[in-house]
Amino acid sequence: ACFRLLCSLLIPALFLSGILCVCLVVLLWGIRLWILQRKKQLNAAGNDGKRPLVVAFFHPYCNAGGGGERVLWCAIRTLQKKYRNVTCVVYTGDRDATGEEIVEGAFRRFNIKLTHPVKFVFLEKRYLVEASLYPHFTLLGQSLGSVFLGWEALLKCVPDIYIDSMGYAFTLPLFKYLGGCRVGCYVHYPTISTDMLSVVRNQDTRFNNAAFITNNPLLSKFKLVYYYFFAFMYGLVGSCSDVIMVNSSWTLNHILSLWRAGACTSVVYPPCDVQTFLDIPLEEEKCITEYSIVSVSQFRPEKDHPLQIRAFAKLLKERSLEQHPSLKLILIGGCRNQQDEERVNNLKRLCEELGVSNNVTFRINVPFEELKRHLAEATIGLHTMWNEHFGIGVVECMAAGTVILAHNSGGPKLDIVVPYDGHLTGFLAENEDSYAEMMAYILSLSPAKRLEIRENARRSVHRFSDQHFEETFQLSVEPLFK
Repeated sequence: ACFRLLCSLLIPALFLSGILCVCLVVLLWGIRLWILQRKKQLNAAGNDGKRPLVVAFFHPYCNAGGGGERVLWCAIRTLQKKYRNVTCVVYTGDRDATGEEIVEGAFRRFNIKLTHPVKFVFLEKRYLVEASLYPHFTLLGQSLGSVFLGWEALLKCVPDIYIDSMGYAFTLPLFKYLGGCRVGCYVHYPTISTDMLSVVRNQDTRFNNAAFITNNPLLSKFKLVYYYFFAFMYGLVGSCSDVIMVNSSWTLNHILSLWRAGACTSVVYPPCDVQTFLDIPLEEEKCITEYSIVSVSQFRPEKDHPLQIRAFAKLLKERSLEQHPSLKLILIGGCRNQQDEERVNNLKRLCEELGVSNNVTFRINVPFEELKRHLAEATIGLHTMWNEHFGIGVVECMAAGTVILAHNSGGPKLDIVVPYDGHLTGFLAENEDSYAEMMAYILSLSPAKRLEIRENARRSVHRFSDQHFEETFQLSVEPLFK
């Protein structure tokens, strides 16, 4: 009787599930055909009778002016140089600026001049990918939001080739399977990484793992299950990509372990504006009355400015008995909002507590020429972010001729502060003591030895130039054009 009851319930349930699956497949296939029909209507042939190849970049914040945007404009310029019958489209949520203003901004900020016009598709639902909308389950919320934003983009323009250049991997299956596009992506930072999983698993308190979660075994277990589920989904959508480009060896290792698509994955270093900094003359220091240590990074929690201040205070304390030129720490960075400004105020209070206020200067949102001047005068370039995915600021410090002291992890460790032709290019540290010791060691070197390290570092940064990016980007995207 029990078996008969089970069969009477199970068989209709399986039958109903089968019907629903068939209906879903038919519905998705119908949507795909409708979208492809729209593609024919939207993408008309040109004057020569040929329909241009439409390459669309998904970059909702294309007018932000950061390193990710430099990659976007360099990528578009590269495609315009290489392919004649290509129309480049940018999906953006920057509705407060016109297309002409965005292109002009790219030229003003990055000195990137495009050879042909770019078509902009302005999206209305960008708020769906903003972290502030999801105080809890932020990763999942933003990823689902990106699917809806991607759907809006797809309805407004159906491209032949789709490239996600901002890290919204959940849009990839949408454009591949419903839009019938060849899809590629440039990954600046994995949405979730194996490091994030280990932080939660080991119950470490960090800026993205609050103390109330680490102190509660049940909440930690729940968050770990949520992270593993998200990592599985992230791997699934990422593996849809036909071409995967990553910005560093660190990002490569995480994407390979999560997406498992090694055959189509390659490292394409981001284009850093090294030439601007290489123009700074490099000379041996003479008659120094003050050493300056410069840090360049946005005032965000992961940049770990408190570590810089504590290590500097330790260095000052250990050098106080010795007669040396005075020391100054200059923290240069951008403040995006009120939270960042509050963070700066907290850092100033920390300086007061440690008694180093007179030796620490904050320079907020400085003009580029002032940034160059500080780097030209600095002895040490300081970087303290744990597992920085790449580190454009590190490259800029090296190009400008400072002796770099970066965190012994991520991009700086694996790609940037590495020996060049067997010669030293900089130094690495990982905690307060090792940073203080390494700064003291760098300052103890002779000016001639420091000059040698600075020259080696300068020679090494050509790997991160615009020209090198263009060559590697072209090679990587070639399969999408075949």
